[in-house]
Amino acid sequence: MNTLYLFSGPCVLESEELALEIAQSLQEQLAPFADRVHLTFKGSFDKANRTSIDSYRGPGIEKGLKILEKVKSVTGLPVVTDYHLPSQADEVASVVDTLQVPAFLCRQTDMIVAGAQACEKYSCQLKIKKGQFLSPEETKNIVDKAVNFLMKDKILLTERGSSFGYNNLIVDMASFSIMKSFGVRTIHDATHCVQRPGGLGNKTGGKREQILVLARAAVAAGADGLFMECHPEPEKALSDASTSLELKKVGGIIESLLKVKEAVS
Repeated sequence: MNTLYLFSGPCVLESEELALEIAQSLQEQLAPFADRVHLTFKGSFDKANRTSIDSYRGPGIEKGLKILEKVKSVTGLPVVTDYHLPSQADEVASVVDTLQVPAFLCRQTDMIVAGAQACEKYSCQLKIKKGQFLSPEETKNIVDKAVNFLMKDKILLTERGSSFGYNNLIVDMASFSIMKSFGVRTIHDATHCVQRPGGLGNKTGGKREQILVLARAAVAAGADGLFMECHPEPEKALSDASTSLELKKVGGIIESLLKVKEAVS
């Protein structure tokens, strides 16, 4: 089956009610494509790299994992979240289906080893975001660290762009074929790649209007799936308000991307 993997949900967990609203809406919108799209609900319990110390970071690990457990029990969806310290890996992996390594921590050996060991223990996937400071070729070193403890079919590399001058990211579409050559699946970070880190001074800006353009290109270039943050009212999101997609539009976007995927298959 030519499956499109989709990791979608709010940037940061704001409340149990909102998490369930988003998860159930995504499920409903994507129901017509259930045989072609593998949906995983995404929500961070902590955003440890906010631009400003005053920005909302999330509910914390204890409350956040309870929210993710609730989403799993009510909807049956698998869930993914970030961990930020090696010591968190085991606790997080005991709840989620996919552990995610944030981009800025992708070279931290202790993070990769702890995550891979926890994923092996709990039969999870390890999803690693390529740092903005790495070339796609260098991600082989990340894979080499993880495969000491985890099979390659449980490892995903995520492209979110490379730093290009100040406050700007550029996605090299050749990254997907390069990273896939290491024997792992690749994911396009459709919403973070249009960020302008620190572009608003004390917060991150972004170019939401470019999300679909780059997502189409990534799917055509061979990405196995997408990471796509969404919110019912993006302008009111407590994190990444400039780049989150409007929740009700996700289904239509995925439908258009499936057409691209079919065309190039």
